[in-house]
Amino acid sequence: MTMDDFEDPGLLSMTGEEPPGFQRAMGYRLTEWREGEAVLEMEIGEQHRNRVGVVHGGVFAALIDTACGFCGSYTDTPGEQRGVATLSLTTSFTAPAREGVLRTIGKKRGGGRNTFFASAEVFNSEGVLVAFGEGTFRYRTKKTREY
Repeated sequence: MTMDDFEDPGLLSMTGEEPPGFQRAMGYRLTEWREGEAVLEMEIGEQHRNRVGVVHGGVFAALIDTACGFCGSYTDTPGEQRGVATLSLTTSFTAPAREGVLRTIGKKRGGGRNTFFASAEVFNSEGVLVAFGEGTFRYRTKKTREY
């Protein structure tokens, strides 16, 4: 599958959006999205591995960042989700991953009118925690469809 062939039916049905370039390059899909929680899944490919054959830490960081952003911007009306910007993000790596599907679960932990806090955990196909992180995010003034 090439970037041009990549589709995410979940993203389209839940947000009304087509996958942006970064999502197509990474290959993750939004599989669940509800108030305060988002789940991404991504099959590990050669492009995700570093020179020693394990998933690069930047891939984990991107999955954590994305899941956290989605969990704080939920709406049940496609096209009406608020844009968010990452203010800070920390990541910790607990085990290597080489193949299979990574499942990232993001949860909103709190916040207010302008910012929110979220955390995410990344699990391998066997359910082993391979990375986790947390971040602070700012709501953008525009909805994602307005950019």
